[in-house]
Amino acid sequence: MTKLILFLVTSLLSWLTIPQQLARTQSISESQYEDNFCFLEIPELTNKLLQDLPNYANRVIQRTQSLNRNAGIETYVIDAGKPEFEPLPLPQIQYSSNSSNGTNQIFFTILERQYSNNRKLERQSYYWLFLIPTTQGWQMMTLFSRFGDNLPNNPPTPPQESSNGIIGQAVNLWLKDCSAGTIH
Repeated sequence: MTKLILFLVTSLLSWLTIPQQLARTQSISESQYEDNFCFLEIPELTNKLLQDLPNYANRVIQRTQSLNRNAGIETYVIDAGKPEFEPLPLPQIQYSSNSSNGTNQIFFTILERQYSNNRKLERQSYYWLFLIPTTQGWQMMTLFSRFGDNLPNNPPTPPQESSNGIIGQAVNLWLKDCSAGTIH
């Protein structure tokens, strides 16, 4: 997994940019922090997010994948792996330092199962999530993904920005519910 993450980083560093409007954080009052689950520290928040993520992703799939279902293809997110929090060094791509903005890097995997023509196919996907703190709780800054196996005859896909994909939409929905106080 470490080699895969290192490859992912080297592939992405040439074009990774951090949006300025999301990198700016505002101060969070102590009372806001204590009253909302969404202000938890990243490890606690991420564990809860990954526990709920398959359900959120499957709801996104049900809403958006009607063409696949009509073609006899059904896809489900089965499980989310344990997160890794060791950040990878990012190049300084701005004139001023952004190291104090609270950006957190989270690495995790997703197991998907697809049924098509009475066959079952499972695949593992790799994700690199960037979260930042805001006055409303944590917010997704960007998400990168890689699909497939790390085998010589079947290498994973090149890294791609996937904030608007199924998992990106699921993360955003979960964070929205979290900041609304509906996740406990």
